[in-house]
Amino acid sequence: METSRGIPVSHPLHRMFRGLTEYAFMNELGIGDPSLVGYVSELLATFVPSSQVWSLRDEQGRRLGQVAEMLAQAESSSDEARRKECHRHVGDFTLFWTGVYPEAVGKMRDRSSPDALIDFQRHGKRSYLMASTLGSSDLESMLFRRLSEQFELCAFGLSRVRKEWEKLDADGPAPGHGTRPVVF
Repeated sequence: METSRGIPVSHPLHRMFRGLTEYAFMNELGIGDPSLVGYVSELLATFVPSSQVWSLRDEQGRRLGQVAEMLAQAESSSDEARRKECHRHVGDFTLFWTGVYPEAVGKMRDRSSPDALIDFQRHGKRSYLMASTLGSSDLESMLFRRLSEQFELCAFGLSRVRKEWEKLDADGPAPGHGTRPVVF
C-alpha cells in the first residue's frame, strides 16, 4: 500500500486536504503551483498522526520537540542527508504550526523553553532554504526554495485551509457519509 510520510495515500483525508488546499491556494491566494500545493496538502496529511509532527529524533532516539533542538541536530550532523532531513522537518514543523495553529506557537515558546527566542517563520524559511542546497534533485531544490521564499504566504494559505475544514466540521458530514470520527 502506497503511503506518504504519515497515513496511506489512498486514505480519504489525502483527497480532502488536497481539495481544500487547492481551493484555498488557487481561489483565495491565486497560487496555482501544483508542486507547492501538493507539498502543502501532503504536509497536512503527514501530520494527521501527531507522532509525525514529533518524529525527529536525536542519535540516542530521544524525540526532538523544540525547534532549537532540531536546528542544533541539523547543524551538528556531518551527514548531509541527515542535515537535509532535519532542515526539512524544521521547515515543515514551523510552517504547520504558524499556518494551521498559530495560537499554539506562543505556548510552545514559553519562557522556560529553548524556543523562547525562536522566530518560527524566520527559521522555517531558513531551513527550507538550507534543505534546498543539501542533496536534493533540481525539482526538489526548486520546491524547497519556493517554500522558503513564500513561507508567509503558505502559512496564510494553511490558515485558510483550516478555516475551510472548520466550515466542513460545522456543517456536518456530507450526505451518505457516517458521523464516526477518523481514528488513528
